[in-house]
Amino acid sequence: MVERGATEKMTLLWLLLISISPALSINTYDTFLNCLSFYSPNSNISQILYNQTSISYEALLNSTIQNLRFTSPTITKPILILIPTDEHQIQASVSCCKNQSLSMRVRSGGHDYEGLSYRSVNQSMFVMLDLTKLRSIHVHSNQGTAWVQSGATVGELYYKISKKNSTLAFPAATCSTVAVGGQFSGGGIGTLMRKYGLSADNILDAKIIDSNGRILDRAAMGEDLFWAIRGGGGGSFGIVSSWKVRLVQVPQIVSIFTINRTLDQGAIDLIYKWQYIAFQMDPNMFLEADIRPNINGTEPGAVFNSLYLGRCTEMLNYMQVHFPDLGVGKTDCREMSWIQSAVYFARFGDANPKILLDRGLQPKIYNKGTSDYVTDPIPLSAWQGIFDWFRYKGAGSMYMISHGGVMSEILESEIPYPHRERVLYNIQYLVTWRSGDTDTYLEWIREFRSNMTCLVSKNPRRAYVNFRDLELGRNDVGQNANYENVRVFGEMYFTDNFRSDDLAVPMMVGRRQKGHSISDITTMPIPSTVRPAVVGKSPTRMRE
Repeated sequence: MVERGATEKMTLLWLLLISISPALSINTYDTFLNCLSFYSPNSNISQILYNQTSISYEALLNSTIQNLRFTSPTITKPILILIPTDEHQIQASVSCCKNQSLSMRVRSGGHDYEGLSYRSVNQSMFVMLDLTKLRSIHVHSNQGTAWVQSGATVGELYYKISKKNSTLAFPAATCSTVAVGGQFSGGGIGTLMRKYGLSADNILDAKIIDSNGRILDRAAMGEDLFWAIRGGGGGSFGIVSSWKVRLVQVPQIVSIFTINRTLDQGAIDLIYKWQYIAFQMDPNMFLEADIRPNINGTEPGAVFNSLYLGRCTEMLNYMQVHFPDLGVGKTDCREMSWIQSAVYFARFGDANPKILLDRGLQPKIYNKGTSDYVTDPIPLSAWQGIFDWFRYKGAGSMYMISHGGVMSEILESEIPYPHRERVLYNIQYLVTWRSGDTDTYLEWIREFRSNMTCLVSKNPRRAYVNFRDLELGRNDVGQNANYENVRVFGEMYFTDNFRSDDLAVPMMVGRRQKGHSISDITTMPIPSTVRPAVVGKSPTRMRE
């Protein structure tokens, strides 16, 4: 599984009081409504703006909250919800937030692990901009490009591409309900990344609404800002309303397999060998390895999921040469179209690809996720201890996504996502539960990640911004919101792409911090918008 939890947020600035009085909410609603009507006179504003007393407020707020941890009555909520239907309404909302000194958060799909596209941790007032209705997709198959709005899901994008041309695709997440706004803004890991790079590596243009309410394309925003929005974290530099993406070629037939291995079947030894093999495989081969707590109902084991851009015969021959110990046989391999493989990796089995259009299929559960990167293979002696952790109460899963291929050829400074040449694989730690003792699950993932410290990347210990984890650090409010306070965890997400620079882009509502743009006290630190100079390396082949 790739980027299940991933981040769909485009968070912006400060936040909200849980104890706002109804009178204040109504007064703010009326004032905001009048302001929106002034800036967007041709819109039926009353149909897209909701306050906490509106009948539809709770249903709209909860519609794409994917993490039930953040549905509690004690969670801070937006004073207003705005659901724009066009970019001009976004422009108006930015102007009105500035006029009323209100902060703004932007939600595209609601998959952010920390829920920061729709909640606050410091109890300030904010308006939530929900991009659900901005989801148009225009595929230009003859040009190999598409324009997609930020509220569209990757499942919708995959389906629309396949209807135009079955040999075109786009590299993005396996979770079909993840919206592109947050996915693209943080990087975008997926099954095609070893062949074509991340989602953000394949962005050709974008439209962003800045703090002055201007709609800017790539030419108007400039190359530094365009660099920053492709992997620098959602909502940090403005509201990206749409993206122009480069489509990629896939064969008519691809091959997939899923193999489970218990401890008795050599799961530990296979995971150990996978580290060395998967990274070096042909870019046409994607091979993910997972550790799960109940592989056969009683004990932990390993799951290997693969996508091969070719026929089963080719894939079986390749595996026999490069990873014979895994024991992949003819009965394990299945051939299908690429769009059907997207359905398979989204865990919908053999369902009709139209299922990718259903935004409501993501199960709403309690969860907590975090991440690591591995730059040196973990010793065989350590893997037994790792597997033992999955016997404990509250154990989650560990998803390992191999890098290598094209990922190793792209410069670390090409976009803000820096985890390239030196990275063997990404780890996503994830615990999920439906009810029960929340503390048990949170304690397990915290202690397990701590236990992994000496086995993963160091100086800095790397993390993936789309697997947001506030426990790794967060920005402080007021005078403490400075570069040095966020540098340690900023470098975890962006390594050398996070640095002080006077030319950093201002925050969404016009606030400016020397050295970096801090959207609010809970968002991720932002990489410098001035791209670092890289000396002595050849240009990336992913350039337009």
